[in-house]
Amino acid sequence: MQGLRHWWVRAWPILAVASVIIALDQWTKLLVRRAIPEYTYTIPIPALGEYFVFEHVRNYGAAFGILQGQGQLFVVIAVVVSLAILYYARHLQPTQWLVRMLLGLQMGGAIGNLIDRLHQGYVTDFVKMGVPDVYYWPNYNIADSSIVIGVIGLGAYLIWEDTRKPAQPQTSENLPAEHS
Repeated sequence: MQGLRHWWVRAWPILAVASVIIALDQWTKLLVRRAIPEYTYTIPIPALGEYFVFEHVRNYGAAFGILQGQGQLFVVIAVVVSLAILYYARHLQPTQWLVRMLLGLQMGGAIGNLIDRLHQGYVTDFVKMGVPDVYYWPNYNIADSSIVIGVIGLGAYLIWEDTRKPAQPQTSENLPAEHS
């Protein structure tokens, strides 16, 4: 019982962030499916015109439309990533609140898109940004954004933490072997 309590104390912030992301993701996708016919768009902010639109599309691939047709692979990846995050939570120190938030973003995004894949067979994407007649970034959703922000944030955090560590003094034990 003590082990479960230890895990819960460390995991609940991850689960809370993930729950918020899942709820927002599913709610916005539901609104899009109800209000915007597939493969049409609306301009949510008139001042931005066609630089920022909501276009309802089906995505059979990964975030931002890559790896189309690999839906089953992404189901497996989402489950493995979520379980790995939950397992890893017990190793986090109480002071590592930022890591918990970033892992919660990743887990919430993975589960948000997993729900779509299991329920619909594809993911509903709708945010479209770019320059008309020049280039548009592939459509995405809140889950995709959460995954990307979580991964980039965690990468930046790890690099930052690594640069804060004091350099190890060179001793004969940690020097590379000399070649004759």
